[in-house]
Amino acid sequence: MIQNYDLEKITVNRLAEKATINRVTFYLHYRDIPDMLNQMADNMTTHIRNLLDDVADQSSTAKDEWPELVRLIQHFADHSASYKILLASKRLPLFTERLSVLMMEFIINKINNHNASSKAITPQIPNDIAAWYGASAFLGTIVIWLRNDMPYTPAFLAKQLLLMVPFKSNADSS
Repeated sequence: MIQNYDLEKITVNRLAEKATINRVTFYLHYRDIPDMLNQMADNMTTHIRNLLDDVADQSSTAKDEWPELVRLIQHFADHSASYKILLASKRLPLFTERLSVLMMEFIINKINNHNASSKAITPQIPNDIAAWYGASAFLGTIVIWLRNDMPYTPAFLAKQLLLMVPFKSNADSS
């Protein structure tokens, strides 16, 4: 329904009718439409966080590879119909914000792990600025990739994105 209607025009009655459920069933699970969307965003975030954690646990000790990135982009491809609606067409702020926060946390963890294992001298850019930039660039790329019907494979896109992540920018946040 999000694809066909403005969010403000979606009612519990319409939703229940479309889902062929009773309104009571809806209210057993959600207080209202915003609560349903909030729970959907929580579920999306939890699922992606688990996916990233699973890949990190299984990955090799290669320092500069991000197997999580390939898996995450593959997840977006596997669920492209939903993400096209939530991120690329309607751009629901709730979903974009949650995913942005998750990506910033992920990037900061990667920077911290890289800093702990690297002895290279690099320019000093605060981690939070690097995370803001990285999360925004990543989400913007995913949105455009989805809008263009994923012209590249997830593996190719991940490889190209990794070419742009030099990790030469890493200082403690000030």
